[in-house]
Amino acid sequence: MSIKRFLIGQPIETIKEKRERLTKLTGLAIFSSDALSSVAYATEEILLALIIAGSLLLSYTLPVGIAIAVLIIIVATSYYQVIHAYPTGGGAYIVAKENLGINAGLVAGAALLIDYVMTVAVSVTAGIAALTSAFPYLYEHRVLVCIIAIILISIANLRGVREAGVVFSFPTYAFIGSLLLLLSIGFTGYFFEPQPHFVKDIQPSGDFIALFIILRAFSSGCAALTGIEAVANGVQAFKPPEAKNAGVTLIWLAVILATFFAGITFLSHHFAILPREEETVLSQLATVVTGRGVLYYMVQFSTSLILILAANTSFAGFPRLASFIAKDRYMPRQLSNLGDRLVFSNGILILATLSSLLIILFQGKTHALIPLYAVGVFLAFTLSQAGMVKHWIKSKDVGWKKNIIINGVGAVTTCIVVIIIGFTKFYHGAWIVIIAIPGIVYLTKKIHRHYEYAAEQLSLNGTVIEEYKHHSVVVPISGVHKAVLGALKYAKSLSDDVGAVYVCLDPIETEKIREKWGKYGMGVPLIILESPYRSITEPLIDYIEDVKKRYKDGIVTVVLPEFVPSRWWHHLLHNQTALFIKGILLFKKGVFATSVPFHFRK
Repeated sequence: MSIKRFLIGQPIETIKEKRERLTKLTGLAIFSSDALSSVAYATEEILLALIIAGSLLLSYTLPVGIAIAVLIIIVATSYYQVIHAYPTGGGAYIVAKENLGINAGLVAGAALLIDYVMTVAVSVTAGIAALTSAFPYLYEHRVLVCIIAIILISIANLRGVREAGVVFSFPTYAFIGSLLLLLSIGFTGYFFEPQPHFVKDIQPSGDFIALFIILRAFSSGCAALTGIEAVANGVQAFKPPEAKNAGVTLIWLAVILATFFAGITFLSHHFAILPREEETVLSQLATVVTGRGVLYYMVQFSTSLILILAANTSFAGFPRLASFIAKDRYMPRQLSNLGDRLVFSNGILILATLSSLLIILFQGKTHALIPLYAVGVFLAFTLSQAGMVKHWIKSKDVGWKKNIIINGVGAVTTCIVVIIIGFTKFYHGAWIVIIAIPGIVYLTKKIHRHYEYAAEQLSLNGTVIEEYKHHSVVVPISGVHKAVLGALKYAKSLSDDVGAVYVCLDPIETEKIREKWGKYGMGVPLIILESPYRSITEPLIDYIEDVKKRYKDGIVTVVLPEFVPSRWWHHLLHNQTALFIKGILLFKKGVFATSVPFHFRK
């Protein structure tokens, strides 16, 4: 407990929840890091796809980049509508559930949960890639460094929303500042000191392969849009008025994201920068524009930080989304519980575990993880926008026709992107996500059925209250000592029908037990059970079953004497028979187990 308090701080009272909410500035730091960080690798992914054809298709870098920048504006505008229509938060899951039905909502929720896990894995590995570009000797230890980064981000988020906002504000705004400076210098050089264009505009062939490569480049670059939905999911994390503050934050995010992505893509194309395994495209661009001076290392350091901390968007979004689904009883209810610091601690821990396993599985390689990325988020985008179209048709609020056009364009556009991503990346790993989404939906349905069954079983409808007609108490003993005497006193206070049970493994020891029992047994009969195969639990359970059959309308309470040592490691020196017996009895109807602890003095 002391370690826990040191790492995450003292508990916060529920009444202070609104004080812990975010301003627009801290909200931008919390919810934008994923989207903003993607500009560090989205352009690189476009180039990686186009370079397959040599220099033949590199002239399509700018058109692909422009298409993605336009898509950013379309999606951000659509989610601005979502924020004001559903100010309670929940994003795509709530919108799809309310308008398209629970199945659509669960598909959107499953897609986003997968994307959040992918976001942590991709952003952290990309951040470490930026770090190893500047410090190559860290490359061999990238998996370990990734895991350490995830642990640190988890601890920061477990400390609470407001504290996390303060922690992540500096890296976010340092990245924004360094990128603005880099792009300003780059474009100043472009306009006032024109450089020769190094990429020849070769006319590409019009065959299917060329089209496929271009579409794959587009789908890879669409990673730049991941994270935009996080603001809509976390509206209630903002200070009042929640929807207004979240909407303004989303506008800031969209403008900065589109500007950075378009600027990096243009300058990378202009300077003919191509992807290299040992150095990122952004690192090469910073070298060309500024040289390997202070600004270069500032860009690399801030990029590394923002990429690693981009995972924070998922740590803000995953637990909140999981809490919405859990409140509807489609995920374990523990995910809807607020922790000591008014954050959804269980969701944070689950996200950290899943993303760490993913990084270990793919050996911390960003390019191996990217094909799994963006499929889920664009599916959620599509369902969200389609749901909003139906919402406006039903509500007919002011401006509903204009809003239908906005969300309709968003739905059609993102649906096309889903098809492109699924088609071009299917064999490169997208099939895993396509299979995983229905798998998670199936699991959520099973969880919901369990909760419905449990509610039905616990319902008081038609219940007739009847008292137990008999109460038998059984006290298993391993010897005669103070712990047993305490258990006997407790047992006698429960019922007049009390019996102690000893399983005979050694006849000589059994005789010693009989002699002591005559003096200390407190008048409770001692039943000796034979065990030719030296099993303790089997004869005991059989005896308890016999008692239960003897009194079919009664209950049996098994009172277990238990030692409680003064040091945790002392438990290792004692057998755990009582714990094992309780585990077995848990599944015996009409049989209850209770422990009577005997505390050792320190």
